[in-house]
Amino acid sequence: MMRRHFRYSAGLTFCLLLLFSGSLALAEDTVCLQCHAALEGRLSAPVSAWQTSIHAQNGISCPDCHGGDPTDFAMAMSPARGFLGVPKYGEVPAFCGRCHVGVKDDYLNSAHGKALNSGGPQCVSCHGNHGVQQASLELINPTACSRCHEFGRAAEIKTAMGETDRMIAGLRTELASLARLGIRVREIEGEAFALRNDSHRLFHTVEVEKVRKETAAFQQRGDGIGGEIGAIQDELGDRKLIGVGVVGMLLLISIICFLIRKTYQQDEDAQRQSSED
Repeated sequence: MMRRHFRYSAGLTFCLLLLFSGSLALAEDTVCLQCHAALEGRLSAPVSAWQTSIHAQNGISCPDCHGGDPTDFAMAMSPARGFLGVPKYGEVPAFCGRCHVGVKDDYLNSAHGKALNSGGPQCVSCHGNHGVQQASLELINPTACSRCHEFGRAAEIKTAMGETDRMIAGLRTELASLARLGIRVREIEGEAFALRNDSHRLFHTVEVEKVRKETAAFQQRGDGIGGEIGAIQDELGDRKLIGVGVVGMLLLISIICFLIRKTYQQDEDAQRQSSED
């Protein structure tokens, strides 16, 4: 009877867990995605594009940019619930800049930003809209940049920024190695992340000389982070040496004890043999 009751309770708990997990999955699938995924052509395209984006990877979905009510089909696109439709061309920097504040300011003060009202490039021109990809130097390429001008200046900026990116990649590799050893490096990881963000933000100024100058400053910051990593690695090395010394000492003590015990045993055997004779 008790076993039957236990099986019933376990089965009921399992079913409740399934229902609960299903409700969580539905909660994450907004009505925006449900509706547009069921449409055709250009109305469904944003869903598949968004699914490959850096926004999707970080849990940023339709209402985070467009507002509205993502839980109610009737009110999803209601201005009363804060819904914002597709921004006009010149409104895109302000639209994206609600989150990317520093980048927006750098862009608006740049040659690109100053040419916005005359058709100059804005965020979507380089990053796309719903299929936004992770910011990387690969976005700076002859195909994209040559749509408006020669690639020369952009190539110079990319080269300078590449130095910083390679340095940061090396730092992050070393930090990952320390983290795998159980060393707390979250604060230093934050410094490296901030350095990367500042470096990538700098591109939006599109000023070659400024990028070159700031690259030198970034190198100094990277050297500082490298120094922190080096200090941890040195400490680990010292601990390893101490550990090796302790193990060696214990091994030596074990050998001495073994030899003493062996000598003592030989003396006992000799005395026993002598008494028997």
